[in-house]
Amino acid sequence: MILTQTTEYALRTLALMSQDAHAIWSSTVLHRRLGIPRKYLQRVLTDLVRSGLLRSTRGRAGGYALARSTTRITLAQVIDAVEGLAATPSCFFGFGTCPMDNPCAMHEVWTRHQKDIFRTLATTRLADLVARRP
Repeated sequence: MILTQTTEYALRTLALMSQDAHAIWSSTVLHRRLGIPRKYLQRVLTDLVRSGLLRSTRGRAGGYALARSTTRITLAQVIDAVEGLAATPSCFFGFGTCPMDNPCAMHEVWTRHQKDIFRTLATTRLADLVARRP
């Protein structure tokens, strides 16, 4: 599993929005505060709305707001919303498949650790990350 800048942008956006969880945030304000390119930010926001993590309001006073409490948003949900999160372990070396009759030397170790990573992502909430920020 390789996380991209898209996940970073999604987490930064949600973390900022969690500072005033009941506010409606315009994409212009989010762009200015976070420095994320407008088109990229719009794609991230669309993905987060589609997944149910954000809600959008149209119109002059429109924008984006958290659709759930930060205690009900997990890292796994964020990653899945913007990149997709494979529930099955992938090959350590990046191969599409690992032959089960002759797995690579890293197969057992990587599978075990990857399951631990998925479990951590599924149990770590946005509230946990925001609480640690200075």
